[in-house]
Amino acid sequence: MLEDLIARASLGDRGAFEAIYDATSQKLYAVCCRILGQGHAAEDAMQDAYVKIWTHAGRYRVTGHSPMTWLITITRNTAIDRLRAQRSGRDVTEYHDIHPAPGSNPETAILARAEAGRISACLDELGEERRRAITGAYLDGLSYADLAERAGIPLNTMRTWLRRGLMALKECVSR
Repeated sequence: MLEDLIARASLGDRGAFEAIYDATSQKLYAVCCRILGQGHAAEDAMQDAYVKIWTHAGRYRVTGHSPMTWLITITRNTAIDRLRAQRSGRDVTEYHDIHPAPGSNPETAILARAEAGRISACLDELGEERRRAITGAYLDGLSYADLAERAGIPLNTMRTWLRRGLMALKECVSR
């Protein structure tokens, strides 16, 4: 159904685009809120995402993946671009406090904060350079190229740092 609507929207069918919006706006707004927090920034990112969806509907190709994946990817990338513009460099625990999970209650918030503390402790075990790389990539939304440039290392070295850092992080968290 979404594939047909996207195809019709690519031909300029405003009714199809409206149907896409009606079917996906709650999910895509949740994606924006998860990255940017609730408020104007998330609303603006969602609006920008729908403009991109309308503009690039003709680029969508049926690949066997869910069309929702394509829509979420556009929305997520748009929200991350906005987050990059802010360039905050927050700590993991601060990030969770600013971006609570949708539908969280006090109990889940406490559990999530404790888990964020564990992750932060594991990040500390990685060393400063790798910690900055992982938090830059996965919390601040920086690209691998941006991270490599900041660290003054080749791009492939940054990719290796991130891959090894994530493996070490996974091992530490599972202890």
